[in-house]
Formats: sequence, C-alpha cells, structure tokens
Amino acid sequence: MILNDIADRVTRGVEAAADTVSEAFFEPVLRLGVTGLSRSGKTVFITSLVANMLDRGRMPGLAAERLGRIEAVFLQPQPDDTVPRFDFETHLAKLTGPTPEWPESTRSISELRLSFKVRGGGMLSGFTGPRTVHVDIVDYPGEWLLDLALLDKDFATWSAETLARMEQRELAHPFLELTRDIDTSATLDEQKAQALAGTFTEYLRALREAGFSDCAPGRFLLPGDLEGSPALTFAPLPGQAGATRDSLWRQFERRYNAYRSKVVRPFFRDHFARIDRQVVLVDVLEAIHNGPEALEDLRRAMGETLTAFRPGRNAFLSQLLRGKRVERILFAATKADHLHHEQHAQLAAIVEAMVADAKQRAEFAGAKTEALTLAAFRATTEDKVDHNGSEVGVVRGILASSGKRAAAYPGALPDDPAQLLSPARSGAPEWLDADYSAMKFAPPVMNLRPGDGPPHIRLDRAAEFLIGDRL
Repeated sequence: MILNDIADRVTRGVEAAADTVSEAFFEPVLRLGVTGLSRSGKTVFITSLVANMLDRGRMPGLAAERLGRIEAVFLQPQPDDTVPRFDFETHLAKLTGPTPEWPESTRSISELRLSFKVRGGGMLSGFTGPRTVHVDIVDYPGEWLLDLALLDKDFATWSAETLARMEQRELAHPFLELTRDIDTSATLDEQKAQALAGTFTEYLRALREAGFSDCAPGRFLLPGDLEGSPALTFAPLPGQAGATRDSLWRQFERRYNAYRSKVVRPFFRDHFARIDRQVVLVDVLEAIHNGPEALEDLRRAMGETLTAFRPGRNAFLSQLLRGKRVERILFAATKADHLHHEQHAQLAAIVEAMVADAKQRAEFAGAKTEALTLAAFRATTEDKVDHNGSEVGVVRGILASSGKRAAAYPGALPDDPAQLLSPARSGAPEWLDADYSAMKFAPPVMNLRPGDGPPHIRLDRAAEFLIGDRL
C-alpha cells in the first residue's frame, strides 16, 4: 500500500510537471471543478454557464466581454479520452424547449472544454495577436464529493461517527435493529453481510429523500458497474475486540479500505486533485426548509468535504514541485430566484458563515475566496404583495408539481446567520420563531433573443471571479 502510494505520487508529479510546462508555453488550460451536494444545481449551473458564454448578451459582469476582448467562444472535444462528454446540448434543449423541464441530475463524471479566443490588454496588445484559453469544466455527482472525507478515516472511526448520528434518526431504526445483537467477531456470513449493506443503502436513500446531505459512501446511491461487488457490501459496525481475520468486522474493514483505495482515491487523484478553480454550490434554502437538523447536517458535510481541497497559489515553480492547488474557491448559494432580491444578502451571509472555517484556511494558504447568491437559470419573477398592511417581496413562477402559477414567500431570513446556525448546532428539533418554506418551480417557456443566453442571477459575477483574470 505504501509503495503504491509513493508510485502514485511520483507518476502524478511527472504528469503535472509535463502539463504545467505545456500550458505555460503553449495554450493555457484552466480546470474548473463544479461541486456541490445532491440537488444543488450542478447540471443546470454548467449548462447555463456554457450557454451564456457562447451567447454573452446577459454577461455584463464579465470584464473581458464588457471591454470587447473576447473575439470568439467555441466548444471543443474534451481532452480526457476516457471521460464522457457533458451533454450540454441535450440539457439546454430540455431547459429551453417548448415544454421546459429540469435536466436529470448528474449520475457520473463528465467533462466539457470551452475555448476562448481573446485579445490581450495593455500597451502591447496591438502588437500581439489573439490567444486561446481553454477552460475544462468537470462535473461529477454530489454523492461522490462526500467520499473524499473518507480518505482520512479508518473503518473504526467512520463506523463510530456514522452510528452516533444514526442513533438520533428514526430513519436508521431498521438498520440499527439488525446490529443490536450482532456478533461482529463471528465468521463472515455473506447473506448477513448483504442484508446489512442493503439495509444501510436503503437508509442512505431515505436520508437523501428527507433532505439530508451526509449520505456517504456515495457509490452506495450511484453504484454503476460496482453494484453487487464486495467493495459496496459493507456497513458501519459497533466496535468489538478480538475479531479474527475471517470475522465480519475484519472483512467489512477490508472492504471499506478497498472502497477507499480502489474507488475514492483514483477519483481524487485523476480528477479532483487536478482542479485549478472550484465552485461549491449549496442549496441552503432547501436545508433551512427541512429544519435545524438538516441545516447542521449540510454544514458538517460541507466542512468535511472542503478539507479535501488543497488551496493556494498556482505559481509556475510551485506547480512543478508540489502539484496543482485550488487557487480560487467560490461558495455559491443556489436558487436565489426563489427569494426576493431584498433577502439575497442574508442568504449570502448564511452560506459564508457555514463555510467560514474552510474559507479562512483557504485564504491563509493564499487562495482567493468569495461567497455570493446566484440562480444559474432564473425561473421566477419578482413582485410585491400586501400582507397585513405592509408590502412583502415575493417571487412568482410555475409550480413544478401542478404546472400552475403561484406566488411564494419562503419566510424572512435573519440578518444574523447565528439565529439559524446556533439552534442547528445545538440540536433544536425545529425553528422556534420562524416558519420557512421552499417551493419547487419549473423552468418557464422563454423566447431568447439572438446573442442572449438563458436568464440568470449573478452568473456573470461568478464567471468573472472564477475565470475572468485569465481572459
């Protein structure tokens, strides 16, 4: 295992050095990672970002476009021959067709290369021709993101932490009943092992449907070719001394370690560790709607996941010696169109408070960070209505459940994020002095003018922060 790790690091260092030299002297490449937990809007974000880069009429916040430096933007085949292409055209057709619908959630890794032909700035710009900048956008399931936290946990630690959380949740009772009298030192019985793993998987599915975020291991929910394999046939177990090599405990420990080394580590090495810029999408409104426990679960899951980032500046020499680092991280609260703009500042403050520790670590290491609210694809319009003699800001849209138009007011978010985060951390069962709701809106029918991408909120600001300096 140690020799394999050393070989991996050496190979990765040689590849990174070759890529760095190539990019420095030829056409620069920027790898943009789009991450976030399930249903945070990754697919919609990438689809709208690409569409608005190809047709930039709604991107005034992107300085290179505003100053006329972008001559052309075009799609190219992605450089990784073993990674599927992000199906941009199909997703865009679903969003903008005659009967619009949201595209399906991400179920596997995919990639897209967006190439920019840009003119340089400054006094010497007239003596140099346009240059090409490639942006490789990498998309992968939010469930896989959670697995990165497992790299630093052995089986005993993961089991203890997972079981401690499960004890507080009714959804976990069927699994916990199976483990009450189980003898983990007994010889492995494959049928019992499959029953434990199957019941644990059902718990993770129920947890996700209830709006919780910490649903690791992620491949249990999206197994793909691994379905039924020993690498997905394990579950957390209570600790028990004296376990032999053939015992249930040792076999589950072996399978857990195989999951980390054969599934999680290659993903981290081949994709996640090569990221230059990172956008972290967070559906804070849905978590608030689901209550204090869901909000705390989201905060904890994001905190654990963000520890996998390697923030810092990507200077030429540092890339050769240490490998790439994430030099810019954007924390984005999605679905800002579900709120009147008067509450966007409160939403941004909440997401910034939730990731405060990771943000401070990143800035200390030399990375730039920013938190904002955005809607990659705007599905609502704003309005004011009278409520008990005062005006209240609402949003209007088409309900996804019924197809009818409705006005929504999700509740007043507090100016101080601690009013939500403190009761969430203390384990409050519900919000004491507020009632928050979240509606699901369908994408509206629209007629886009030539040169305009889909309507959005602050997507241009997000693009300027993530890639503007390279254009």
